[in-house]
Amino acid sequence: MSTPTSNADLPVRRIDRILAFMSLGLILLSIVCFLGIMIGSAAGAEMSAGIWPTIGVIVWIAPPLAFVLMLTVLIMSFVRRARANRAG
Repeated sequence: MSTPTSNADLPVRRIDRILAFMSLGLILLSIVCFLGIMIGSAAGAEMSAGIWPTIGVIVWIAPPLAFVLMLTVLIMSFVRRARANRAG
């Protein structure tokens, strides 16, 4: 059987909150850039010049980075909870 856990939740640390909001921000930025590419290409913008290549790279890089940040938050929270259960 597993050991009983206390009903009190662990407080949310600042680093957890920062990483979670960074992950959310990257996902939102990726969605906005994707919509910008759709609108720009529908308007006939030249996608190989100006800021468009940077926007295209953001769409490719931001979601995997957000996923890694969210996994980091999850792993840190599991480790902290396991240490708290082991200690008390």
